[in-house]
Amino acid sequence: MARFTRAELESFRDAEVPDLLPGPDDPALRLLFVGINPGLWTAATQTHFAHPANRFYPALLLAGIITEPVSPSDGMTDADRDRLRARGIGITNIVRRATARASELSDDELRAGGLELVETVRRTSPRVVAIAGVTAYRVAFGQRRAALGRQPEPIEGAELWVVPNPSGLNAHETAPTLAAAYADAARAAGVL
Repeated sequence: MARFTRAELESFRDAEVPDLLPGPDDPALRLLFVGINPGLWTAATQTHFAHPANRFYPALLLAGIITEPVSPSDGMTDADRDRLRARGIGITNIVRRATARASELSDDELRAGGLELVETVRRTSPRVVAIAGVTAYRVAFGQRRAALGRQPEPIEGAELWVVPNPSGLNAHETAPTLAAAYADAARAAGVL
């Protein structure tokens, strides 16, 4: 596993991580996972959801969304990225800049990121968008009463789901509960 000092991680503050989206030769995008914003470890490894305590990839594996383990804390391999794209899976964020914690983002940043996400969805046409984090979704899209699960309104024609945040800071969730929520969105997308 990669190791970083606090100073090394801090040097990635405000860095961006490229979206993981299908290329012109890949299958169509079926399921777009959306994080809140990159963490510092994610920025350091250039891999979404990369912090060692993050349960995103273990939950995807448990749900059957991916069939081989991903070691994101070391940084995804090209083969890992290719396998996700081959299944029609993409990953982006509401806000692009890296912070130590999502709580460092302002409401204005989240709302601006929500508008940018709408443009990404318009451009990429996924079947399902799964936003990982109900609090960030509420702020970004002005849906103060939104709950986890399928949302009543689509986003640019894509079915919209709000799923639990896989961060290790979200103590209410476990890999199995995350896997169940992610599997629901993946079934709706035709990935499972």
